[in-house]
Amino acid sequence: MARIVVIGAGMGAMAAAARLAVAGHRVAVYERTETYGGAVRRFEREGFGFDTGPGLLPVPAVYRDLFVKTGKESLEDCVELVQVDPASRHVFADGTEVSLPNASRAGVVTALDEALGSGAGQRWGDFLVRAREAWDRTRRPLLEEPLWADWRVLAEREPYPAVPHKRLLRTRRASTLAEIGAWELRDPRLAALLEGYALAHGVDPVAAPSSAAVLPYMEHAFGTWYVRGGIRELARAVYERCVRRRVGFTFGAEVTGIVEKDGRAAGVELADGTVAEADFVVGPAPGRLGGLLGGREPYGPDAVRPGAEGAHTGRVVVCLALRGAREPHAAHRTVVHSPEATAELGLFGAGTAPERPTVRVDRPGDPALRPDDAHESVVLTATVPSAQGYDWAAPGAADAFADRMLAAAERAVPGLGERTLWREVRTPVDTGRETGAAGGAVPPPSLAAAGGVLYPANSTVIPNLFTAGGWSHPGGGLPHAGMSGALVAGLVVEGPEFRGSQ
Repeated sequence: MARIVVIGAGMGAMAAAARLAVAGHRVAVYERTETYGGAVRRFEREGFGFDTGPGLLPVPAVYRDLFVKTGKESLEDCVELVQVDPASRHVFADGTEVSLPNASRAGVVTALDEALGSGAGQRWGDFLVRAREAWDRTRRPLLEEPLWADWRVLAEREPYPAVPHKRLLRTRRASTLAEIGAWELRDPRLAALLEGYALAHGVDPVAAPSSAAVLPYMEHAFGTWYVRGGIRELARAVYERCVRRRVGFTFGAEVTGIVEKDGRAAGVELADGTVAEADFVVGPAPGRLGGLLGGREPYGPDAVRPGAEGAHTGRVVVCLALRGAREPHAAHRTVVHSPEATAELGLFGAGTAPERPTVRVDRPGDPALRPDDAHESVVLTATVPSAQGYDWAAPGAADAFADRMLAAAERAVPGLGERTLWREVRTPVDTGRETGAAGGAVPPPSLAAAGGVLYPANSTVIPNLFTAGGWSHPGGGLPHAGMSGALVAGLVVEGPEFRGSQ
């Protein structure tokens, strides 16, 4: 039985902790804040509750596997999963609306044909078939296996089988998500639908490789799920599973250094000067390891290097406490697409908050999140520059942007402003405080091919030092965090020969 210290209580860290405890190890988690879950948080006030991180769960199989492997009770024994239907409602710039059924390619094709005109659904359906091929080619190396030693192969190969396209007397194939929209989907509304999935994950559709087609494919193939009581209930269930497996948690305990002995990770030093000895250490984001190692480089010269966290986007979340009941058949999630096709290009690079943002409107209709049936809790979310690229702390900046988000949301849900009792605006500044991410950035998932993003491997050059979570392989998102925990546990238990789940 080994002693294992886990730094942080995010979803990936807790997934690793639970699996390692079941393998017979003594696991201790040190979390600098006063709670677990990382970015999976809930804001509560006056009987209202709001998810301030992810609002829905894609690919629930990742957490089903975690619960199967760590105890007798299944995921569904611990939380109530509800398949959201429709998966999403979309309001486009020209006012066209469409509701997409959950996990039904045929239903989506029909809905798009009826809303956008004959042929639109078939083009989207054909795109999903190609997206499935990209998924099949990248699923194992990007989700289920430790990062390949020859990771450059993943960065060079484009797994999406783009359709040949005649352009200026030349035959070309789409190499970016934006080109797929223009050349294969050939409808600005379908292009906006595609790019909306990228924006939701913090991915620039103009620069993202065609392989980002897997993002909408995941929703269409595996469905979209809500956890009754809010996604925070998933974090609670994972935490309680850890506790039942006798994982020890210490909150309000900031790790200030990683202790080495004989060239190996041998524990951690806390802010109060105490040292927790260990045989293995599971660390935080790779970009923060250097500071904990006194400047020592944790990755070899040929490894994927940690990127600048603050260069990625963050999110602004507006929690609305509303008077009046939710309509019985209201969509759980509505995406209100920006009326300006290029409105969000400034998010990436320059760090400009869009004047007319794409806004996701979540209306769970969950009695657990409202004081009574005469009220409703609604969450608005927009992808924005991180606090390193935009001054969200400037006087009035957050409220001014929240006003623009509310105006956008009212295109889909009229009267939101009139019904508002109060609102809470949360920016990347809040995310940074809760997660420690530079600028409050949110990591996108790994994507193969040129223009994609790969994250440092879960193992380091320092023996017995590993990393789990959204800034490590395989990147950000709830499924990816769960898989990072599984990969770390496999590497600790089976050693370097571990090749992933079978």
